[in-house]
Amino acid sequence: MENFAPLMFGGLILIMLIGFPVAFSLAALGLLCGFIAINMGWFPVAFMANLPLNVFGILSNDLLLAIPFFTLMGAILEKCGLAEDMLDSMGQLFGPMRGGLGYSVIIVGFILGAITGTVAGQVIAMAMISLPVMMRYGYNMRYATGVLAASGTITQLVPPSLVLVVLADQLGRPVGDMYKGAWGPSILQVVLFALYTFLLTRLRPSYLPGVPVEARTLHGWQLWKKCLRGIIPSAILIFAVLGSMGGLPGITTAVATPTEAGAMGAVGAFILAAIHRRLNWALVREAMAGTMRITAMVVFILIGSRVFSLVFQGVDGAKWIEHMLSSLPGGQVGFLIVVNIFIFFLAFFLDFFEIAFIILPMLGPVAEKMGIDLVWFGVMLCVNMQTSFMHPPFGFALFYLRGISDTLFKNGSIPKRVESRDIYLGSIPWVVLQLVLVVIVIFVPQTVTVFLPKEEAVDLDKVKIEAPVDDPYGPENGAEDDAMRGFEPPAAETDPAASAAEAVEAAASAP
Repeated sequence: MENFAPLMFGGLILIMLIGFPVAFSLAALGLLCGFIAINMGWFPVAFMANLPLNVFGILSNDLLLAIPFFTLMGAILEKCGLAEDMLDSMGQLFGPMRGGLGYSVIIVGFILGAITGTVAGQVIAMAMISLPVMMRYGYNMRYATGVLAASGTITQLVPPSLVLVVLADQLGRPVGDMYKGAWGPSILQVVLFALYTFLLTRLRPSYLPGVPVEARTLHGWQLWKKCLRGIIPSAILIFAVLGSMGGLPGITTAVATPTEAGAMGAVGAFILAAIHRRLNWALVREAMAGTMRITAMVVFILIGSRVFSLVFQGVDGAKWIEHMLSSLPGGQVGFLIVVNIFIFFLAFFLDFFEIAFIILPMLGPVAEKMGIDLVWFGVMLCVNMQTSFMHPPFGFALFYLRGISDTLFKNGSIPKRVESRDIYLGSIPWVVLQLVLVVIVIFVPQTVTVFLPKEEAVDLDKVKIEAPVDDPYGPENGAEDDAMRGFEPPAAETDPAASAAEAVEAAASAP
């Protein structure tokens, strides 16, 4: 049995590379290994009888109800025209400065990430609006494709990200704390992207030219009005959703559960769609269909991963993982480096849901036993899993960009076809920036913990326990009341020798 857990783990990696839907292949692998383990006598048949109860217990988790609500909120917002309005106004505001279109894409990507939570819709919406403008004014193609893809993946880290909800559930930590911990790396990531853009404007000025001022269609108050029309409602929705569940820095009290906050966000998304006059039955139907698909995918991955993990624990796989990872050189830092390298390469082939539901339950207990703060650990893995959408050859953001660029070329919105080579090579600097952020989070945990509530430290050496030393039978403690109730204090102690003499005398005088 000592060698069966490593074989199961190797089989897990193998079936993920096959390409068959991971939920079903994972469940099949778990059942096959369970059949082998029962026949080998490693655990009884009754052990597998726990499987239905385990599956029911997982799916009855109230926290998972937040996933369809946040998904519906993002699906509504990505189709309501908010992205188009914000990109147009921000592009006109920042466009005249060198690299201004890049800055506007980064800022709008951050704002949309805080209210939509969907990479596909964000990349497609921003590419449809910004890519033709960037090509029209001579932006470097690799920079343009890279900044569009990278800004779309910001949504995986910025609260209220679905990734953070799933990580909080798997690590057993409050969603509000996970959101607070993610704000530091989110802001730092935007700063890194903007700094890279600024350096390019100095080193390669021809790559990021400014848009001529006469190209603006809005000026003065009309331009600012359009900017604020997109930013203010978005800020109100962010505050309402995250503030109600204690997910904003400085807010220590939650008045709503994540599920209730998600429902409130979905209602807010409908209101924003109505404000932009895009709310109709076609939009609602498409958003609900997308929500249904994602929710069903999550449920099946949960069931498949639970089948596998139950058998894996039955053959002491958790102990094998713990022993292997806790014995790595370098202590906590060595463990974190190895885990992040493993997650980075695993993200070439797996979606973040699959990594969170399959791999994280194996890593979380080991991290906790090594004294690693699980909020810090979860946010760090979230930063790492962002790269799964960006690095070649399987980055989904690159696929989305490839598809929308072909569509734009066919309908005449862009003058020439975008080459796949430019999309893939353009993504590499942004993947490096995301890995730099992972390194910063590993070695500077304060980037995550700065917004978390501070725990009150108690010095046990200074704790004093004092007990009263008064006479319990004295008058000040109610001795008179005790006597009135028939209670008498014990007699005073006497000399043992005198007591013995009195007993002999009494015996002699007895008749």
